[in-house]
Amino acid sequence: MTYCVGMVLDKGLVLMSDTRTNSGVDNISTFRKMFTWSVPGERIITIMTAGNLATTQSVISQLEERTKAPGERRPSILDAPTMFQIATIVGHLLRDVIEGRQDSGLQGAGGQDGPRFTASLIVAGQIKDMEPRLFLIYPEGNFIEASFDTPFFQIGETKYGRPILVRGYDKGMSFEDAVKLLMVSFDSTLAANLSVGLPFDLMVIERDNFEPLHQKRITAEDPFFKLISSSWGEALRSAFHSLPHYSFDETVT
Repeated sequence: MTYCVGMVLDKGLVLMSDTRTNSGVDNISTFRKMFTWSVPGERIITIMTAGNLATTQSVISQLEERTKAPGERRPSILDAPTMFQIATIVGHLLRDVIEGRQDSGLQGAGGQDGPRFTASLIVAGQIKDMEPRLFLIYPEGNFIEASFDTPFFQIGETKYGRPILVRGYDKGMSFEDAVKLLMVSFDSTLAANLSVGLPFDLMVIERDNFEPLHQKRITAEDPFFKLISSSWGEALRSAFHSLPHYSFDETVT
């Protein structure tokens, strides 16, 4: 499992992903799940992945090959005229990879279907003279775009960190506050689920700046993340103890 979040702000985009992948409690590895392509002054594209590792690596590898030889291997995300077209390219490729792997695994023992190779992606970025955009790509290849009603997307182990985002998100917030909010969301997920783990990859994309404004790998030794984690725990305990006292005496109001 994994945890990735993409968030749209007035100022641009903020993205964070974990790096843990596992096939059991005794087989844990670290793999990057955030990938970025940019053409200075023209476009920046970041993709985050969750799901079957072989599937997502195949998608990323094919996208990378197309960017290295765009005239020979089309379509390339560096040639697409809009972010919508980029999301379409990525969605079609994800669907084709999943269907290809599924077809090759259909002949299971006793005629049973083979394993399901599912994955989902977040595609974020901006092309010159257009708005920053954020898409959630489903395994079937279709996708939805972030909007006023849904200003952020999560993939992977989403349930533990979502309440933090729902309560704390503000589209007008600063990049620094958005990073802090994501750190709290990831810390809450990390504390509740062993399938999500450090290090985390962070990417901040400023509107009309086609290079990463801020990019960082957050490790277990990162002093700011450690401070956020401990401070958030203390703040929760303090808030809990400040709540009205519950009494078994029903006459108490």
